Amino acid sequence: MRIDVVTIFPELFPGPLGVGVLGRAREGGVIDLAVWDLRAYATDRHRSVDDAPYGGGAGMVMKVEPFVRAMEAVRAAHPVTQPVVLLPSPQGAVFTQARARAYASAGRLVLLCGRYEGVDDRVAPLVGAEEVSIGDYVLTGGELAAMVIIEAVVRLRPGVVGDDASVAGDSFAAGLLDFPQYTRPVEFHGLAVPDVLLSGHHEAIRRWRKREALRRTLDRRPDLLDDAALDDEARALLAELRRAAAEHRRA
Repeated sequence: MRIDVVTIFPELFPGPLGVGVLGRAREGGVIDLAVWDLRAYATDRHRSVDDAPYGGGAGMVMKVEPFVRAMEAVRAAHPVTQPVVLLPSPQGAVFTQARARAYASAGRLVLLCGRYEGVDDRVAPLVGAEEVSIGDYVLTGGELAAMVIIEAVVRLRPGVVGDDASVAGDSFAAGLLDFPQYTRPVEFHGLAVPDVLLSGHHEAIRRWRKREALRRTLDRRPDLLDDAALDDEARALLAELRRAAAEHRRA
């Protein structure tokens, strides 16, 4: 997978993307990360990439010309591969695990990193970019958001995470939060591993994990249940959990 990042701070990369499983994926050639300095595509001798906003107001807005020129160079570097172009932005669609899976199926991603008060609104339509938000908060620039998106996407590519079953069982993979996880020791500071996980009874463990994933999602992110693909067993377990919660509230 080819990933191109356009930024005024190329020295920030690879950063966290250069260690762990992502670092090994880069070293092994599973992913190819290229970083482009946006200032190299400015149109004046000062290499300006921002200007005052039309209509007045505080701050500066990133100019359209450098982004368009940079994207021309990015596309020319690999003309046979049509990229998915992303612009991290608070105004974008929320980045989810489902979006990560969709982007992971692409052969190439391009991420455009904004700064200051934002990016000229003509950039996205001119370069064919999709605006995407990693959450309802504001960062100083798009670089950290780009790294979050890259990590979430790349770890879904075959050969990046050693255990494919681990990826398949991640939180949100089935539309739910993950079930609780434990390892040695069996007891620590008065807190013990649930007996069922020590039982060796695989069917009981499977059912417990399914119930606890539903319980955690119901308690912490009930909104996810509206779109989760639940089978008959999951729906029955969820009904039990809701009845128990209602009884607890009445008690």
